[in-house]
Amino acid sequence: ELLELVRKGGGDQAVWRHTQRNKKLFVRERLKLLLDHESFLELSPLAGLSMPYGDVPGAGCITGIGKICGLWCVFMANDATVKGGTIYPIGVKKQLRAQEIAMQNRLVSVYLVDSGGAFLPLQAELFPDKSHGGRVFYNEAVMSAMRIPQVAVVCGSCVAGGAYIPTMAEEAVIIDKIGTLFLAGPPLVKAATGEYVSPEDLGGARLHSQVSGCCDHFASSEKEAYECVRNIISTLNYEPLPEEAIEHDSPLYSSDELLGLAPRDYRCTLPVKLILSRLLDGSRFQEFKANYGMTLVAGFGHVEGRLVGIVANNGELSHDASLKGCHFVQLCSRSSIPILFFQNTAPQAAEPTSISQAEAHASRLKAQASMMAAVACAAVPKITIVVGGCFGSESYVMCGRSFSPDFLFLWPNARVGLVDSRHLSTVPQAGDSDQRGEEAELKQLKEKLEEESSAFYSSARLWDDGIILPQNTRKV
Repeated sequence: ELLELVRKGGGDQAVWRHTQRNKKLFVRERLKLLLDHESFLELSPLAGLSMPYGDVPGAGCITGIGKICGLWCVFMANDATVKGGTIYPIGVKKQLRAQEIAMQNRLVSVYLVDSGGAFLPLQAELFPDKSHGGRVFYNEAVMSAMRIPQVAVVCGSCVAGGAYIPTMAEEAVIIDKIGTLFLAGPPLVKAATGEYVSPEDLGGARLHSQVSGCCDHFASSEKEAYECVRNIISTLNYEPLPEEAIEHDSPLYSSDELLGLAPRDYRCTLPVKLILSRLLDGSRFQEFKANYGMTLVAGFGHVEGRLVGIVANNGELSHDASLKGCHFVQLCSRSSIPILFFQNTAPQAAEPTSISQAEAHASRLKAQASMMAAVACAAVPKITIVVGGCFGSESYVMCGRSFSPDFLFLWPNARVGLVDSRHLSTVPQAGDSDQRGEEAELKQLKEKLEEESSAFYSSARLWDDGIILPQNTRKV
């Protein structure tokens, strides 16, 4: 339901105004014309929902990965039906994440710019810091230096800071009558000088393709513009790593059964091999140290013909399990084998109450630290899927967001938090009024933790690359 809501952009009235009154294509129609086929991986589609400054569906832009002329590309497309394509803090974060993916994987980048620029009331959260709006332009320059091609289309308003996006790309296309590009539009010219100037005269397609030279290609229609982009990409002479077709088996068990296997309780009681058998080619899994540290499952398998290492929670990460994980991650790193992490971490264990428990606790923490170091230093692609709970330090050990996996996805049932609210300590006995006050405070804290640990809260804030349906995991 949430994905369907986001696909409608700013709502029926905003889409009508955009397409009928302004004679522009809806952003998803633009992508259909641009991409080889409609199938693409949309990144963080739920970003921007229920934010402190109100809903910004999809963060006002669509980012994703798809093929154009046979080349994998990252695309960033403003959705002008959401608050006029104005850039909010979460929109900046989404664009920066897309650029990070482009740089890590050396993917051609395509920008479809249709934006009113930054949302000025939130300028303190948008403008001054290292990871704010200006970083988008910095990344464009760095990608050009890395020889990663970038192509932009001015397919609507392109104001203020947004004007730098097309002008810093290798090639830019502007569309007649609907594409405009300027640092300040006609209202500010009128306010500053008293002069009235039309958007076309100030920064229209003919001005920028014939006079200023800011844009390299003039398109008389949107359809012509996206054909032009496809022609540009077909002549880039950009050859990433070749993709050879690999024959592979399907899993022996239906991926639809993952819906019934998604953990609803986060005590890690589900045998994780039931999930792996519905994801790996032929359901084949070569397990590593099968009889040692059994609360972590590690081993090798294939996904669509590609060899991967698997590291999956099967319970609380014990001392032995952490040592096994450390050893296995180092093996994968040495052999340049990508790693898939499947997180269903246990909530924090109770505090030790004896010397022997304290020693065991310290020993477990030391082993976990060794695995953390191995995960952080493994120079191989890492993809993390949170299939259940993601709690505390174990989320770091299992390559959570702070350990920079190449991609991180959640199942809808996932919980992401420092602690599980159901495992908070009860209030100690005290006087009647004191106890009631502390109980009320604890209840309030539990409710807050419960809300903030949901997969939807996490994904709305771009702490991951999106919520995916369990049955689509292998495809994603």
